[in-house]
Amino acid sequence: MGRNLQNGEQLRPVDLARGHGLSTQAIRNYEEAGILPAADRTPHGYRTYTPLHARALRAFLALVPGHGHRTATSIMRAVNEGSAEEAFRLIDESHAQLLDDRRTLQAVESALRDLEPTTVSEPGVRSESAAVSGPGGTFIGPLAGKLGIRPATLRKWERAGLVRPRRDPLTGYRVYDEADVRDARLAHQLRRGGYLLEQIAPLIAQVRAAGGLEPLEAALSDWRGRLSARGRMMLTGAAELEAYLRERG
Repeated sequence: MGRNLQNGEQLRPVDLARGHGLSTQAIRNYEEAGILPAADRTPHGYRTYTPLHARALRAFLALVPGHGHRTATSIMRAVNEGSAEEAFRLIDESHAQLLDDRRTLQAVESALRDLEPTTVSEPGVRSESAAVSGPGGTFIGPLAGKLGIRPATLRKWERAGLVRPRRDPLTGYRVYDEADVRDARLAHQLRRGGYLLEQIAPLIAQVRAAGGLEPLEAALSDWRGRLSARGRMMLTGAAELEAYLRERG
């Protein structure tokens, strides 16, 4: 990177570190990782940084919340190596993932809108639990294939209480009825939304008991808020990166 980075004020590692609540070792690590341009050295071997390094650090720290540490590192490394196109590709991938997550949320909301209320059984009327023991349904392999997961995942979900398939009395195979397929779909979508099994289980249990969207409204609202926050953080990161690119010339 040479001397063209050294026009203007010279900064020590501690100067960069203090401004962002970091350690001087973190600054050195960032340089070694390619997040910051290579620093010049004094005759005694000490690193010297410039306002351009400070701008690079601001860009990186702004990129992390929206893109994650690994992707933000790759973006900054690409820029510092003179490969802006690679940096833009990485940014596009993050935006595509965010869009996919938004579509996943919409799919969950759509699935929940299709839920039918669970009614209390009356004499002569079959309840949902009675319907489970009736004919029909799908086996574990076809359901796993439809969801794009492994059968072992469905078995794990069963142990966690997310799905409750019946057993075929002749073969002993698991049989998933319409309600089980619904629960499996909800579990799959919520897992893609970043929720843990222990978080999903009570939500699905509440949906079964209440028979509607209300138990999941808080979770969906939180999910929607996190996606919106991520989108805004991406905008902040883009602004700082653009400022760094302009300063690099």
